[in-house]
Amino acid sequence: MYIQLLWYWLCFLFTCFFLSSFPPTQDTSRNFACRNVRICLGVATFPVQVPFPFPLLFLQVIKCKAAVLWEANKPFSIEDVEVAPPKAHEVRIKILATGICRSDDHVVTGSLVMPFPIILGHEAAGVVESVGEGVTSLKPGDKVIPLFVPQCGECSACLNSKGNMCIKNDIGAAAGLMADGTTRFTCKGKPIHHFIGTSTFTEYTVVHETAAVKIDSAAPPEKICLIGCGFSTGYGAALQTAKVEAGSTCAVFGLGGVGLSVIMGCKAAGASRIIAVDINSDKFAKAKELGATDCINPKDHKEPIHKVLIGMTGYGVDYSFEVIGRIETMVAALASCHYNYGVSVIVGVPPAAQNITFDPMLLFSGRTWKGSVFGGWKSKDSVPKLVADYMKKKFVLDPLITHTLPFSKINEGFDLLRAGKSIRSVLTF
Repeated sequence: MYIQLLWYWLCFLFTCFFLSSFPPTQDTSRNFACRNVRICLGVATFPVQVPFPFPLLFLQVIKCKAAVLWEANKPFSIEDVEVAPPKAHEVRIKILATGICRSDDHVVTGSLVMPFPIILGHEAAGVVESVGEGVTSLKPGDKVIPLFVPQCGECSACLNSKGNMCIKNDIGAAAGLMADGTTRFTCKGKPIHHFIGTSTFTEYTVVHETAAVKIDSAAPPEKICLIGCGFSTGYGAALQTAKVEAGSTCAVFGLGGVGLSVIMGCKAAGASRIIAVDINSDKFAKAKELGATDCINPKDHKEPIHKVLIGMTGYGVDYSFEVIGRIETMVAALASCHYNYGVSVIVGVPPAAQNITFDPMLLFSGRTWKGSVFGGWKSKDSVPKLVADYMKKKFVLDPLITHTLPFSKINEGFDLLRAGKSIRSVLTF
């Protein structure tokens, strides 16, 4: 009995010491709303001011390294940042590996407008470090993939079998904040913006519960992080969005990691002819390794590329995919598919504030023009299955990863991307 009372007393002293660091009202640095409660030890009752809810008492701000982009067209700066605890329905994740995607570079160059300073990154794998109040689908220790396309399961897009762009997505929103209008990152006393609800160029990040999903604990993070964006986006564009049919002909414009994943999807669907198109002929060997039957460099032809493709196929390909993000190639890809029943899919991120001009007869004759985000996958439903398929060796990811670098070499990774010397660079912590 005396030992038990001593234990209670020590716990009380520790609690009082710990709580002394909290102000008596709102503690904005820890994002906790304080409430008056009474702690009972034995027959004594002690009124104290504690953060509510009590189970979240010991969640603290984490100090860690992150790559902060302070302004456009500047290198990333490795900084010490503070990552606040997760609020209600949020989770804090320790990032284990993260890929470098062209979409991140679009923010660096200013073609994708976002507020600065910002922590970029959206293709990653990690482990849940802590959870906020009300989180039921995840717990500390779960291996997860953050989802830049969340899945709430309640909105019109989530409930419709044809949709995957959950209304809670942050794509196209330039606020760079969590749902409550605040940020979980600070650096040198300044708030740092989030990127499409993920921000993975950091040792720790905070995301909404709907923007992370549990995966196989045995899955290697430095491989399956690609399922968080690049691979799934391309693979799904062929299988989910275009629904490529067996025996069909396909053309893929752009042979980066996403474009090569489109080729893998076309091959998995049984396409009989897959034509890879890129101005960098050094990429052709990898394209053929992953399933391309033909490779074309537009620079080697005097005619426009769509006429070259029509000449090769008779009336155009059944399916075309633009995986670059240039409006000129978007129109060329549309013109290269069959005039009556061809399907062209825009996969590359379009440049901000630019309009497409094209001949409406390209569509009037019967072509279909579609867009695809995250390959059309419903993220929470599909990502664990894709990871499981990888573990069963139904597809490979190694050929897409050309460089694995320590996180501190993030700028080197982006230099490789811009020079066309990498397919996917993965940063590890």
